[in-house]
Amino acid sequence: MAHAFGCGAATGPAGVGLLHREKAGALSGGLPAAGAAGRVQRPGGKGSKGKAIRCASGSEHGGISTATATSSDQKNGGLRGKLNKVVLAYSGGLDTSVIVPWLRENYGCEVVCFTADVGQGDIEMEGLEKKAKASGASQLVVKDLKEEFVSEYIYPCLRAGAVYERKYLLGTSMARPVIAKAMVDVAKEVGADAVAHGCTGKGNDQVRFELTFYALNPELKVVAPWREWDITGREDAIEYAKKHNVPVPVSKKSIYSRDRNLWHLSHEGDILEDPSNEPKEDMYMMSVAPENAPSKPEYLEIGIIAGVPVSINGRDLSPASLLAKLNEIGGKHGIGRIDMVENRLVGMKSRGVYETPGGTIMAAAVRELEALTLDRETMQWKDMLALKYAELVYAGRWFDPLRQSIDAFMENITATTTGSVTLKLYKGSVNVASRKSPNSLYREDISSFENGEIYNQADAEGFIRLYGLPTRVRAMLEKGI
Repeated sequence: MAHAFGCGAATGPAGVGLLHREKAGALSGGLPAAGAAGRVQRPGGKGSKGKAIRCASGSEHGGISTATATSSDQKNGGLRGKLNKVVLAYSGGLDTSVIVPWLRENYGCEVVCFTADVGQGDIEMEGLEKKAKASGASQLVVKDLKEEFVSEYIYPCLRAGAVYERKYLLGTSMARPVIAKAMVDVAKEVGADAVAHGCTGKGNDQVRFELTFYALNPELKVVAPWREWDITGREDAIEYAKKHNVPVPVSKKSIYSRDRNLWHLSHEGDILEDPSNEPKEDMYMMSVAPENAPSKPEYLEIGIIAGVPVSINGRDLSPASLLAKLNEIGGKHGIGRIDMVENRLVGMKSRGVYETPGGTIMAAAVRELEALTLDRETMQWKDMLALKYAELVYAGRWFDPLRQSIDAFMENITATTTGSVTLKLYKGSVNVASRKSPNSLYREDISSFENGEIYNQADAEGFIRLYGLPTRVRAMLEKGI
């Protein structure tokens, strides 16, 4: 279905989860995403985050008789220099399949392919070991990052209320640092001196990946083939693959460039490149059309502790399981569709359509509970800092001290945001039905229209006279009083 590391679009791609990327020079082809074959035993729960769930090792040449590089190439260096071992962000699509032999030919190096499972789906996780070794890789390393992705990347953004340019819930932006961090870890584990990605020079993801590499291991060399090679499109890549005896992934060609993970699914390209075109209904994959959603509303109670969701209708779930369940429920009701024109980090505008059903429900629940637990000044400062937080995440600055400092602020002020929110889901809409918290600042005895001991309505007269004094003085000056 796709390929995950040709990062040319606004939401980028170089990570796992890209279904199809055919614009800005990124190629589509074969199975995308990333993952190991279905027979692999996956570790579960939080304690297994980052754990390699598969490591398919082979000889230096992967035990494959492909003519991707000669022994002398690897001993003496390639056409562009010499590297010892490179960890490549790998999807199994056409572009990353040809990057493997290209690295060996141009840098005389051993190539270790790496794939991250961030919830792109099992169909994108099949047959990658065979593909990687057939391309000339020495091994494939796969890590299940779903729980880490949700608990340590999605939840901080959710708690902060981070939304980029009024709409975008940062689905791809949050996934890149967790993938890049895992690549740095794998590089250390296998003794690699370099990392590589399939992002093009026109998208955001090249920045997100490389800033993470710089932050976590500045000694690693970074190779970005799309900024170096002469391949300009799909036909060039196919020709290169044939020349180097690399099996060309064959799949149904998608007209859209897609990126999928547990948080969202993005769509770009084809008719979407003209902002005046309405998206076609058959494009959507995670949600039904609101008009085709159930005619009966569904009520959902979201339990929240310290600003992050922990349960659905009283049932506690792990972060990844909870999000997956909300995706299912929200998609059924046509929730979470966003169509927007955004400003890419590299300067150009791009148009994308996003499906974020579970995330939209989560964001609505957390925001509504904060209405009870945050005072006015705190909420205003939170909203202002949320804009900067979103900008930092979008720009790939996840490991910057500024984002980490803002995150500490967000964690502190949401410590009392605990309780539950009941939402009404109906034909694409999410409305609050009720909210409650043991830390609520709302007092019915004070808010009532009746006079009480704490609030005396007569006190408002003096307050208004003092609060309005600057306005009154200005008017007196203008009227010569």
